[in-house]
Amino acid sequence: QVQLVESGGGTVQAGESLTLSCAASGSAVSDPIFSINDMAWYRQAPGEQRELVAASLVGGVTKYNESVKGRFTISRDKARNTVSLQMNNLKPEDTAVYYCNAERIATMSVLILELWGQGTLVTVSS
Repeated sequence: QVQLVESGGGTVQAGESLTLSCAASGSAVSDPIFSINDMAWYRQAPGEQRELVAASLVGGVTKYNESVKGRFTISRDKARNTVSLQMNNLKPEDTAVYYCNAERIATMSVLILELWGQGTLVTVSS
């Protein structure tokens, strides 16, 4: 019914920028009542636990991992059901698989509590 499709990962050098994008797709997206409460980006580095990078919450509230504040910006287009992550001044420690996350997705037939994208790899070389 609904999938999250990410794009924009790649390999860059330290100090460079990347933008990740995530879009909700599937037959349910065209439902007249379709909505998503919160959308966020998480990341998981090799051997590490998955951690929140940035979130766009209901009411327009945003929150960031302390390690990315001032460098990353999350943007959301509710009408298009998309979220993006602008990443500036990337550091080697930002290297990870980045996952798009959506919570409380309402469709005509079901309420989906949580959905994850497939992940996109970001590699930052020094």
